[in-house]
This record gives sequence, C-alpha cells and structure tokens, in this order.
Amino acid sequence: MNLDKESIKKLRQLILFTIVILIALWNYNIILGWIGFAFGIIFPFLLGGAIAFVLNVPMNFLEEKIFRNKYLRDKKVAKRLARPVSLVLTIAIVIGVVVLVMFVVIPELTKTVISLGMTIRAFVPDAQRFLDDLFTNNSEISKWLSDLNLDVDKLMDSAMSFFQNGAGNVLNSTMSAIGSIVSGVTTFVIAFVFACYVLLQKEKLRVQVTKVMYAFLPEKRVEWCMEVCSLTAKSFSSFLTGQCVEALILGMMFFIVMSILNMPYTLLVAVLIAFTALIPIFGAFIGCIVGAFLILMVDPFQALIFVIMFLILQQIEGNLIYPKVVGASVGLPSIWVLAAVTIGANLMGIVGMLIFIPIVSVIYTLFRASVYKRLKKKHRDLKTGREEKPEAPNEK
Repeated sequence: MNLDKESIKKLRQLILFTIVILIALWNYNIILGWIGFAFGIIFPFLLGGAIAFVLNVPMNFLEEKIFRNKYLRDKKVAKRLARPVSLVLTIAIVIGVVVLVMFVVIPELTKTVISLGMTIRAFVPDAQRFLDDLFTNNSEISKWLSDLNLDVDKLMDSAMSFFQNGAGNVLNSTMSAIGSIVSGVTTFVIAFVFACYVLLQKEKLRVQVTKVMYAFLPEKRVEWCMEVCSLTAKSFSSFLTGQCVEALILGMMFFIVMSILNMPYTLLVAVLIAFTALIPIFGAFIGCIVGAFLILMVDPFQALIFVIMFLILQQIEGNLIYPKVVGASVGLPSIWVLAAVTIGANLMGIVGMLIFIPIVSVIYTLFRASVYKRLKKKHRDLKTGREEKPEAPNEK
C-alpha cells in the first residue's frame, strides 16, 4: 500500500493522539490532580467573569439611558464618563440593595427568632392538650399521650447543649476556618477586580479574542462561534432580567395580600419569597414552607389561609407571569422552561436550575434554525413540515 506524505502525517497524528489518551487513562489520578490545580488557579477569573456578566446587565441599562441621551450637550465628555460612572453606579446600587435587605430582614429575623422561642414554649403544651381532647375517646391513644410527657425546658436545654457542643467543635477548628475565610475573601477580591477590568475594557477584549480566533480558526467556524456567543449572552441577560422582575413582582404580590389579610411576618415572608423565587419555578415553595411554619407558631388558622393564598398566587405566577416574563424573555416555550428546570435540578441542583433555562434556550434556538434550514432545502412548509404544493396557474 502506497501512502503519500499527507496520509503519513495524519497517521502519525492519530498514533500520537492515541498514545496521549492511553497515558492519560493510565495515570488518571495525576491528570485529575493537575486539572484540580489548574481549576483552582483560574477559578477567581471564572468567578470574575460571572460577576462581570451579571453587573453588565444593569450597567448597560444605565449607560444607555443616562449617557446616550440625545439631550446631552457635551457628547465627548458623556462618552468618556459613561463607562466608569455607570460601573460605579451599578456597584453602588447592588451594595445599596444588599444593605437595605439586611437592615430590613436582620432586625425582623431577630425579633422573629426571639418570639419564636416564646411561641414554641406555649405551642407544645397547647398542641398536646388539643391532641388529648381530640383522641379522648380512644383509650390507647389517650394513654400514649398521657405517657408522652414533653418537658419544654428539658427540650430547650437539650437544644442549647447541642449548639454548645457544636460551638466547641467549631472552636477547635478556628484556625482552619479563618484560613478558609481569608482564602475566600482573597478570591472574591481578585474576582471583583478582574470583573471591573473586564467591564471597563470589554470592547477591547472582544476585539482581541476575535483576532485570535480568526488567526487560528477557519472563517466559517469563527462566524459560527461568534453567533453562538452572541446568542448565549443575549439569552443569559434576558433570563437574568426576567427572573429578577418576576421575583420582584411575586414578592410585592405577597406583601400586598398579606398586608390586606393582616398576617404576621408580612415583610419578612415577602422578602424571603422574593429571594427564593430567583430559583426558577420551585424556589417560591421553599419560601412558602418557611413562611407557613413561622405563621403556624402564631396562628394555625392563618397558616392555613397563607397556604391557600400561596397556592392561588402561585397559580397566577406560574401560568401568567412566569411564562410571559421569563419564558418570553429567553424565547423558550413554557413546557421547555419546565423541562430545563427539572433537568438542571437533577444534574446540578440549584445552580443547574438557574443556568439550564438559558442553556436550553440557546440549544432550542440553534436546533430550530437548523430544522428550518433543512426544511427550506427540502421545499417543506416551515409551519407544518409538509411538502409545499406548487401554485396552480391562473386560468384566463
């Protein structure tokens, strides 16, 4: 068999690639260790890229609405100050929201914990008496309840000793905890500085990456990569905006309805549901469970009303608000939004629930474009997929 130089070159590359794969499989522990070491090095930059992506959404909005206004007189000064001022305003807004939530939630949460301890002391005997009255005709259950002597003080002492033992274990590992905190803070500072640099120089970085891609990849491959990256960025930005708007709407709905019904912990439960609603579809149920438990300690009847109210508002949110706000923002039908959340939750937990909707949106858009392209080649109708019938000639 005669082989030309090109075939011999490809054969050598294939043999070399096979050898590398075999060596990697034989020493997979070392390879995994190298991968973990490399990931630890680049993790601050990956985190910085994620922070930059999130902050870029409100920063673009501020830059567009404030500094690209047609009524501004000095365009050169506005163009020069647009990026840094928008970045500073974005960081200030984010910090302000976090501080405001902390000042609202932490005092309310402190009062809730204090009153919850007092409520539990009164709730346990009342519940025991209620069950005793309920099953008074059943001798076996009544005897079991009478033998079940719940000493609240003893239970509280046991809980305090449990937390004291846990605190002792924590104190034994103080140095490691401090080291972890310092490492985490250092990583976050590096990531934040990198995110600021990316946001200030994003056009320049985009040009540099594009030049590198054109230098090493075919032109068609570069254009396809740029299209996918643009679609991905648009889907993630739209999803982030829609998810925040949806969570804000849901939190306001709960605050208004709970205020009208004069329920306890109105502000705390509304803020809690708004935050948990950032987790798509299922997140609000977490807030419902916590809110129902808090209200149950005060008034069981109001807790039942709260659950009914939650189911009603959740139906309105799930069927009207979420598909319109989030599903429409990422261009994904409601059934695929649900499928993306379910798959993401099973694979990656809460993080998967957050990122799988825009990922599935990108896949859905690319697949739909490929299907339409193939249908056009086969002269099929784009709506039905059936073969297009030639138009009949007009009879004269």
